[in-house]
Amino acid sequence: MKAYVHLKSGDTFEGKWVVKTDNEPVSGEIVFYTGMTGYQEVLTDPSYKDQIIVFTYPLIGNYGINLEDFESKQPHVAGVIVYEACMNHSHYQAKYSISEYLQKWGIPLIEHVDTREVVKQIRNEGSMPVMINTDSDKPQSFELGEMEKVSKVSSTQISTEGHEGDFHVVLMDFGNKKSIQQSLLKRGCKVTTVPYNSSYEEIKKLNPDGILLSNGPGDPKHLKHLLPNISKVIKAFPTLGICLGHQLAGLALGADTKKLLFGHRGANHPVMDKDTKTVFMTSQNHSYYVDEKSLAGTGLKTRFYNLHDSTIEGFYHESYQLITTQFHPEANPGPSEGEYIFDEFLQLIKENNGSQVAYA
Repeated sequence: MKAYVHLKSGDTFEGKWVVKTDNEPVSGEIVFYTGMTGYQEVLTDPSYKDQIIVFTYPLIGNYGINLEDFESKQPHVAGVIVYEACMNHSHYQAKYSISEYLQKWGIPLIEHVDTREVVKQIRNEGSMPVMINTDSDKPQSFELGEMEKVSKVSSTQISTEGHEGDFHVVLMDFGNKKSIQQSLLKRGCKVTTVPYNSSYEEIKKLNPDGILLSNGPGDPKHLKHLLPNISKVIKAFPTLGICLGHQLAGLALGADTKKLLFGHRGANHPVMDKDTKTVFMTSQNHSYYVDEKSLAGTGLKTRFYNLHDSTIEGFYHESYQLITTQFHPEANPGPSEGEYIFDEFLQLIKENNGSQVAYA
């Protein structure tokens, strides 16, 4: 059966339904991911909540879906668009085909779309609302639905892992990936995950050694009511902010954020570390960035730059014990060259509490 992908820019692309749901039409913000592999991690990354993802690699699904590489308990995308969907997976760990997995969760999959041309339109016009249906006529309106996404993907209960850990890190969950938590656990940390709107007083009672502000979906300014609380947390504890957590740290300390035309989503983004004078490849997934001009007078200093467009990829603070990265140091999918950021964060904790425990 034919499917039609209608962009708000006015363009329509024809494809074929592989997984069709009863909830037609399907709508969301259309974005693209440039990695050759890692589709399972992308589908289950909460930062993609309610987005329709276009995979630029022409064949998606050839190694199936396994039980190991989920970043959360379910997929969060609103829909998937590919050039060709492979149902005959050939990996020894695979348990499902990509169509079986998306069918289970009621998420539409469309193939035989000219994904190269779709991506060109997104690069020219920017990320935009899209509607997918069986009608070739252009829709009269495009509805994106509820804008604030974090409350849909954050933990609702406090949970702890690694009870015998050397350091206690409280992970403020704005939509965190499992691999962020795993990066801390494998370094000997006790990790307590708390809901995104946990107060400073609630966090203080947990007696943490440090705080991690996680990744998550959407515009950070939708959470402006939380900024005073986040500011208190940063000023009280050694803090690491990743992706949305980086943006929220910037806003909480007086900086500003803006939206990129089509965002950074892929596993091959080069970043410069000004401290080490090195360049490394990173995994990224975001639409918003911290405006460098807005750092003046905040005490925030740029440490990392994106070498594609010179946007900030992370900063530190002159007075507070803060490290942030716009990229994902835990990768999954993507290169793990930035993983040393976790070691630096734990060194910051060690220096703060005077511990002599080896953390790596």
